[in-house]
Amino acid sequence: MALICPSNFDKASLIQQVQATYEQVAQHPDGDFHFHRGPAYAAQYLDYDADELAQLPALATQRFAGVGNPVQIGDLDPSLNAIREGQVVLDHACGAGTDLLLAARRVGKTGKAIGVDLTPGMRDMATKAAELAGLSDIVDIHAGIYEELPVDDASVDVVISNGVINLAPDKVRVFKEISRVLKPGGYLFLADVVVQRELTLDARSNPELWAACVGGALVESELTELAQECGLHNGKIVKRFNCFLNTTAEQKVAKDLFVHAVNFVAKK
Repeated sequence: MALICPSNFDKASLIQQVQATYEQVAQHPDGDFHFHRGPAYAAQYLDYDADELAQLPALATQRFAGVGNPVQIGDLDPSLNAIREGQVVLDHACGAGTDLLLAARRVGKTGKAIGVDLTPGMRDMATKAAELAGLSDIVDIHAGIYEELPVDDASVDVVISNGVINLAPDKVRVFKEISRVLKPGGYLFLADVVVQRELTLDARSNPELWAACVGGALVESELTELAQECGLHNGKIVKRFNCFLNTTAEQKVAKDLFVHAVNFVAKK
């Protein structure tokens, strides 16, 4: 398992590179990046409801850069208890807030949608988008990192996460933190990048490939095992997405890696 980055890996450099990349997305969403962005991509590649996205402020949806559709996971199987009225939902690295606002609309005035993000520009956009959407009373935005979520133990019904765990140098710590904040019986609705075989040490030691969401990607079969080790059970993949089709990230790696994204669910 590539759960922790190589010992010689420059973690500080990776964090700086990731933060700089997403600050650029916040300020210039139409810029040149290695990944797709925006509401058309979300609808065409990731099965978001285009009409639902159109009801959100463009300030959020133009900066959407997820790889899957975590909010949708609860709708795919009635036994999973879709995000619903009165729940507390945590968006784990919320970006400009597209998934966060979708969750906020679902939990309503009796619920709470908490967004945590490392990047100041993204937090600013998410805060402004929540105001424009009339959801400020439901949405809370916090500065923070996924290794140290600024919320209490067992306080969250659903954690959603879209395309960020692959960027974490220590994935065991991140999954344990998710488990910590979830209530017993709570769910992780995760969308993230996976590969079909282990990357070479050279690839995993390349900060550029990590920032491209590839170098730190788990082998698909490792997701369930990692979740189980961290107290999240019954893990399963419920959908797949070819999120890197026609991007520069797709061109950086061998075809047999089959770099793609999955919707994954697990229960505490």
